[in-house]
Amino acid sequence: MSSRKWFGILVLGLLTGSLVLGIAPVEKAASLKGIVTDPGGNPLPLATVVLVNLNTEVKLTALTGKRGEFVFEGLPSGNYQLKAWAAGFSPAIRKNIRITQGKTVTLALKLFPGPARPGDEELRDLKVEMPEKEGVIGGVVGGVLGGVTRASHRTRPGEAPVPNYQPFHNTEEYSRIYENIFLPALSNPLSTFSIDVDTASYANVRRFINSNQFPTKDAVRIEEMINYFTYAYPAPGKNRPFALYTEISTCPWDARHRLIHIGLQGKKLETEELPPSNLVFLLDVSGSMSSPNKLPLLRQAFKLLIRELGPRDRVAIVVYAGAAGLVLPSTAAGQKEKIIGAIERLNAGGSTAGGAGIRLAYQMAEENLIPGGNNRVILATDGDFNVGVSSTSELVRMIEAKREKGVFLTVLGFGMGNYKDGRMEQLADKGNGNYHYIDNLMEAKKVFVDDMQGTLFTIAKDVKIQVEFNPAKVKAYRLIGYENRMLKKEDFADDRKDAGELGAGHTVTALYEVIPYGSEEDIPSHGDLKYQQARIDPKAFKSREILTVNLRYKDPDADKSRLIRHPLVDRPVSLDRASPDFKFSAAVASFGMLLRESEFKGDASYESVLKLAREAKGRDFYGYRAEFIQLVEKTRLLQSIASKTN
Repeated sequence: MSSRKWFGILVLGLLTGSLVLGIAPVEKAASLKGIVTDPGGNPLPLATVVLVNLNTEVKLTALTGKRGEFVFEGLPSGNYQLKAWAAGFSPAIRKNIRITQGKTVTLALKLFPGPARPGDEELRDLKVEMPEKEGVIGGVVGGVLGGVTRASHRTRPGEAPVPNYQPFHNTEEYSRIYENIFLPALSNPLSTFSIDVDTASYANVRRFINSNQFPTKDAVRIEEMINYFTYAYPAPGKNRPFALYTEISTCPWDARHRLIHIGLQGKKLETEELPPSNLVFLLDVSGSMSSPNKLPLLRQAFKLLIRELGPRDRVAIVVYAGAAGLVLPSTAAGQKEKIIGAIERLNAGGSTAGGAGIRLAYQMAEENLIPGGNNRVILATDGDFNVGVSSTSELVRMIEAKREKGVFLTVLGFGMGNYKDGRMEQLADKGNGNYHYIDNLMEAKKVFVDDMQGTLFTIAKDVKIQVEFNPAKVKAYRLIGYENRMLKKEDFADDRKDAGELGAGHTVTALYEVIPYGSEEDIPSHGDLKYQQARIDPKAFKSREILTVNLRYKDPDADKSRLIRHPLVDRPVSLDRASPDFKFSAAVASFGMLLRESEFKGDASYESVLKLAREAKGRDFYGYRAEFIQLVEKTRLLQSIASKTN
C-alpha cells in the first residue's frame, strides 16, 4: 500500500478516534481590543482598563499604551463588562459586551474630565481571580508589549487558553508639602535654607500633563520646576565657584507685593579641568522595572552617558533584584562596547533588594576610589525597595555614613504606578547628590549630555543661603518652594549641618514674595511678648538695602565653610522692564502655584503665566522654555474641559 493511502487512513483514524474518545474540539479563543480617548479624541496613555467576565466574575486589568490602545487576548466566550478610568477623568463603562469564540471585538471609550474616580478600596479589589484548572501546565508569561499590557497561558490540547493579566495598583508615593507662609520680618528677620539643584519634579509633572492628567499636588515642588531651567546669570570671578545675582520687581500675581529673585551661577569647567570619574551604575532590574518606560529607557539613557565619558574614567555596574550582584567590575570607559554590552544584557525580574545593592555599589566605589576624582554612585530605579534594608531611615543612615568617604550619589527615577518620589529625593539629598526623573529619551540627553557637568561634577558642597530682611523695608516675606530644604537659623554657621551640592555650570534660583513695610495687610503674628519687645534699629530706616544674602559653602574636599555676603538695594524696576530670567522664573512659580491650588496664587492664571513665559522665551537654544509654554497651554485646555464638564 502506498504511503499516501496509509497517511489518509491514519488521519481518518485520528478523526474517528477523537469522536469515540469524546475529546471536545478546541474552542478558538476570542479577543477584545480598543482605544481610550479624551473628549477631543486625544489618546489617554496609562489609563486603567478592567474587563469583567460576567459569567465567572473574573476581573482582568490592563494599562493603555502611548496611543491609548489596549488588548485582551485569549478570552473564553461569554458576556463581559468593560470599565476604564484615568486620573482627573470620570470612569466610562461599557456593559453587555458579547464575546464569541474566534472573534475580535473592537470598541472605543471616551473619558470626560471629572472628580469621580475609583477609590483605594476599588483599586485593591482589582485582583486576578483565576481558578485552578486541571490541565494547565507551565507558568504564566506576562509583560508589556508595544506599550499594551498582554499575557498568555500555556494549556493542554482540548482546552481554551486561559488569560491572565497582572493587576495595576497605583502605589506612587509623595512626601507631604506644607507651603511656606508669610513671616513678619520684625520677629523673623532670617530665612535659612539649603540650595536644591534637583529637577525631578518638573519632569514628573510633565509626565502627568502629557498623559492628560493633573499632577498630584505633592508632586509639585516649585523650586525644582524653577531650577529645571538655566538662566543667563553673570559668570563667577576668578577663584570663585559661583556668582550671586539679585533682582527685584513687582510681583506678577499680586501687584501690592514685590518679588525678589536670587540666582547662583556655578563655574563651568573646561574639558581639561574635569577630574577623572570613578562611576558605579547601580541599576534596579527587579520585576517592577519591566515596563517600556523603565528598564528599556534606562538602557538607552546610560548608553548616552557612556558615549560622553573619557579615557581616564572608569565604570562598574551593580544590579539588584531578589539579590544584588556585580555585572561589570570597574572597567576603563574606553572599552565602550564592553560596557554597553553589559547594559544591553540586563533583564527585569524578581523582587527588589535595594539596600543590598546600595551596599555593594558603595563597596565598589570605595575599592576603586580616585583621590581628588569624581567618585559617584548613580542609582537608577523606580524607588520600590521591598526586600532587605528597605525603610527610608535605614537607607538614609547608610548613605550618610558613605558620603563622608568622598563618594557622592546621583539618583535617577524611572516609570510610574509604583514610583516612590519622596524616598528617592531624600536619598539623593543625604548622599551629597542630585535627583532627576527620566520620562523620555530627551530628558536622558538633558541630564547625561547637555547638563553632564552639573550632574556629575560637584564644585561646592553644603551650600546654604541665609537671607536677612530689613524690617524697615519689609513687613513680611515668603520663600516660594524649598519647603523640605528649610534650615534652622543656627544651622547656617554650623559646618556639621549637611546641605545641598552645586554642580559645575549649574544655576540655582530662589524667589521671595515680599509685603512692603507700611502695608495694611494682616499677617500671622505670635502676639505680644511678655519679657521682650522687638524694635527696628533706627539705622535700618536710613539704609537703602532691602535685604542681605549670606551664603556659605565648602569646597568638595573641605570641612570648613566659606562665607559670601551680597546686599540688595531697594531699587525695583517695573515688571515690563524686568529681565527675561526674572519673568520666566516668575511664570514657572505661578504655574506651580496653580497646579498646587496654592492659597498664595493671588491673581495668577494660565493666561498670565503664558503671557510672562512668551515674553521671556528668549533664544531658548534647547527648546525647554518652548516646551514649558506648550505644557501650560495643555494644562489650560485640561482645566477648561474639566470646568465645562462640571
